[in-house]
This record gives sequence, C-alpha cells and structure tokens, in this order.
Amino acid sequence: MPVYNPPLRDMQFVLHELLNVSTELKALPKHADTDVDTINAVLEEGGKFASEVVFPLNISGDTQGCQLNRDTHEVKAPDGFKAAYEQYVAGGWPSLSCDPAFGGQGLPFVVNQCFYEMLNSSNQAWTMYPGLSHGAYECLHAHGTPEQKALYLPKMTSGEWTGTMCLTEPHCGTDLGMLRTKAEPQADGTYKLSGQKIFISAGEHDLAPNIVHLVLARLPDAPPGSKGISLFIVPKFNVTADGSMGERNGIYCGGLEHKMGIHGNATCQMVLDEAVGTLVGLPNKGLAAMFVMMNAARLGVGNQSLGLTEVAYQNALAYAKDRVQMRSLTGVKAPGKPADPIIVHPDVRRMLMTAKAYAEGGRALACYCALLLDKEINHPDEAVRAEAAEVVALLTPIVKAFTTDNAWEATSACQQVFGGHGYIKEWGMEQYVRDARINMIYEGTNTIQSLDLLGRKVLGNQGATLKKFGKLVEQLVKAEMTNEAMGEFIKPLADLGQKLTQLTGEVGMKAMSNADEVGAAAVDYLRVVGHLVLGYFWARSAQIALAKLAEAEEEAQRPDPFYQAKLQTARFYFTRLMPETSSLMRRIRAGSEVLMDTDAALA
Repeated sequence: MPVYNPPLRDMQFVLHELLNVSTELKALPKHADTDVDTINAVLEEGGKFASEVVFPLNISGDTQGCQLNRDTHEVKAPDGFKAAYEQYVAGGWPSLSCDPAFGGQGLPFVVNQCFYEMLNSSNQAWTMYPGLSHGAYECLHAHGTPEQKALYLPKMTSGEWTGTMCLTEPHCGTDLGMLRTKAEPQADGTYKLSGQKIFISAGEHDLAPNIVHLVLARLPDAPPGSKGISLFIVPKFNVTADGSMGERNGIYCGGLEHKMGIHGNATCQMVLDEAVGTLVGLPNKGLAAMFVMMNAARLGVGNQSLGLTEVAYQNALAYAKDRVQMRSLTGVKAPGKPADPIIVHPDVRRMLMTAKAYAEGGRALACYCALLLDKEINHPDEAVRAEAAEVVALLTPIVKAFTTDNAWEATSACQQVFGGHGYIKEWGMEQYVRDARINMIYEGTNTIQSLDLLGRKVLGNQGATLKKFGKLVEQLVKAEMTNEAMGEFIKPLADLGQKLTQLTGEVGMKAMSNADEVGAAAVDYLRVVGHLVLGYFWARSAQIALAKLAEAEEEAQRPDPFYQAKLQTARFYFTRLMPETSSLMRRIRAGSEVLMDTDAALA
C-alpha cells in the first residue's frame, strides 16, 4: 500500500528561508500578525488531516468511482468521501484563506497553497470538490454584487455549499467564443438558462446540499464570439431572500464521463433546462469575470501535479530502498542480502532525483506565486499590487503547464522504479500516472498555456514582464558572481538568461511576418522559461544551503543532512535537467516551415 508523509520540513524551508514569508507579510496590514509559529502549526494540523483522513480514501475512491442515479440525476461520491468532507468542514478548513467579512479565517493564500498541496498528494479526486469551490468563491468575491456576496459567500466560505465553473460545451472546449448556452431575461430581473455543458468537475455530488454553479452563457442580443459572453450564478437549489434553499433548479447531471483518471471526482455532463440564474457583473463581460476563477484553477491544477509528484517520489524512494535486484556495478553494497537494493543503480537514482528536483522546485515556484497573490490583493502600495499582478500573470501558465508536464515525467519515472509492480493497482503508482496525465489537458491544455505565455505575456508587451523576472535573476547573479562555491549554479543560470533574451528577440522578429512561428515555438519556449524560473529558485536554494553548511563548519557542528540534500538536488537539477534547454532552443530555431509544410505527410 502507498504511504504519504507531509513534507513539512521542505515547506518550512521554502516559506521561512527561501521566501521569508512572515517578513513579507508584515508589509500587508491584513496579514502582519501571521508569524512563523502560526504558519507551522496550521500546516502541521493540515498535514495530519490530509494524510490521516483523506489519503486512505485515494485508492478505494479510484476503484469505486462515482455513481449516477439516472432517475433522480443525483451522484453519489465514493464511500468515505462525504464523511471526510464533513470532517473538513467541521475543522474550519474551507475558510482558511477566506475573507473574515464572510466568516473566513483570513490567513494568507500562501498558507492555503501548502495545505492544498498536501491534500492533492493525499487524494486529488477528493480535493477537487472543495478546491473548485475556492475558485468560485474568488470569482464572486471579486465580481459579485453586495447582495450576491451576502447570499452565497458565507455558505461557500464555511463549506456548507460548494461551487463549480461551467464553461466547456460539446462542440467547443478552449474556444469559448463558440458557446451556445442561452440566457433569456425575465421580468423579475433573473434569467432562464438553457444549454449543455460537459467536463464539469464536481458538477453533481452528495458532499454538500447545494452547489453554486458559475455558468457562461449568451444573452439574446449578445455580439458573436468571446465579446458576447455573460456570467451567471445558477445554484442547484434556488436560494431565497433569507439565504435558505428553495425549489430544485433546472440544472442537473445528464451523465458522468468515464475517464482515464481522477475517478473519485464526478466529471459531469450538465444540462440546463430553463435554469434560473442571476447575472454576475456586466452583460457580455462574463469572460473577464470568469478569468478570476480560471486563473485560480490553472494555479490549482499546477498544485495538483505538484502534489502527485511529491507522493509518487516518496513511494518510489521507499520502494527503491527496500527492493533488491542485481548487484551494484561498483561492487557489493549489501553483502548480507542476495542482491543490492535498487537504489544503488545510477538510473534508478536519476529517476528518483528527477521527481525530487521537480517537486521541490515546483513547491518554491507555487509558493512564490501564492505570495504574489497575497501582495496583489492586500499590499497597501498600488504600484506593488500592480507589479505582483503582472508577474503572477506571467508565471501562471508556467505553473500550470511546466509543473504538469514535469509531473507526467516524474510520476512515469517513479512508476518505472517499481518495475512490473508499478502497473499493479495496490501499489498506487499507476493511479498517480493516470491522474497526472489528465492535469496536462484541462483548464486550458498546455499548448494553450504556452501560446498564452509567448503570444500574450511575452511578445504582447515586448518582453517587459519577462524582464521584470529577469531582474531577479540578474540581482542574484551580481550578488554571487564572485562566489566560487556558487559558480556551478550562477554561470549556467546567467547563460540561460542571456540566451533566452536573444531567443525571444528572434522569435518575435519571425512572428512579425509569420504568426505560425509563435505556434511552432510556444511549447518549447515555455519549457525554456520554466527552466529559467526553476533554475532561479534552485540557485537561491543552493545559496542558502551553502551558507548553512559553511556556518556549521565554522562552528564545528555536524552538517544538517537537509541542507546537504538540498545542495545535491540543486546540482542534479543544473547538470541533468536544465541542459534540456539546449535542444529546446535548437528546435525553436528550426521554425514553423518543417511543421506546416507537411500536407503530403498528413494527407
């Protein structure tokens, strides 16, 4: 059976040593009193909930899946899911980072980020039920009317009600400008919505009595395309003026998708049959409002894959230490056993270190983005808020695409460590691989994220935002360029930064005469930028580890194995993973012609 131990020590390293979160939060009046001890205590308890309550339901939930009653349109989640959710609500976990004005605890997003990573490691399918509610909450918190907020947010904050986002339709996925769901105005100010949505995660379930759907639809006079989309609140049960549940609304589950992974989460085909809804924000401006939830979901999907990478690594490491096969190439390492543990073999270590490096680097990036969100929303200086928003917008497609791509590689490698046992359900590894593969698809495929990064976030403003992150790299390079001990990290990081600047200019010039150059370069380009970003955080981590080890040596103390491990992992990242950028840049420079001049090949 799989195991999971919350990575609290590494989370503490990222939060308190790498990002200095408590110091950063002192500049935010809302979070100025959030100290190290508070953060550690919350995450310790959160880790217990994740590992002791949710984790044991992961394999059983995947095996059982969700069950639809076609007569009542009700969906039953796997056994134990509802009881775990009730315990989650009773513990106050839904309200962790929510606004105190609606019953929230008001803790920083960065704390919630770490808690949700542990939940995702424990059981991604279960975590998606409350996870989607957070996105719906954020959308209504940002764009709802005072009346809508008062009606819905307290119950969504407490977890009494959950939420979803309803975008995709059978004939359109990412191209939302093609959606057909209609919203007809009513005399009382409400709307009646009719249409069909598909792939709606947590669209129907028995964990909570009411589900607040946020639905994109068109008004009768809406202009065509994405400029004619409006956003509506469509609850499962209509809500009366006093906040209580009224009659059943005309939105229901018409079918469940039988998908590759995340079987414990209900992926629903939702039918709207004159369902009553209320408009969120302005008419025909719904897509902009929904982007609050979509961007939160994209960061959340990256967090899902981060969680899978961590738990897959933990289990592969434990197996590699226990499983004996063959002898080490450099001599017997376990003379008392018939063979050596497979962890002695170089390629097994390569697979384990790949997962470890992507998990710990991804954690640093995810927490950094969460801290930027805290600054964007709560910093008293408008200029700081604006810059934080700009940088997190740049990094969001990287978190979503780079982290999920890396998780697919890492979970596959960890499955490989198990050999034939990796394909056997009881070990848990094949489930992590199946779940990780889905994360690369939804909330905008990774190709869409790559186009967003290169087309909008980089070329859209001539690389201005990318240069802002580049300044962080430059500052680190200047600070450590004469430090011989940091040379193995600083030199390749500086080199990649210079090459990325040149590459970006080349792609931009080509794109001016042929837009297909953007499409041809985007996926590889995102990975190059991803490696620069993770390389920065790994260089910073190595900087801290070297200082701590030097300090221990000066004081004649035993070196802390944690910092030794951090330094070794940084070396692995820079020598075995970051060099991928050389082949990526070569592919980018090959251009679009070799892809587009393929009519005969694809006939």
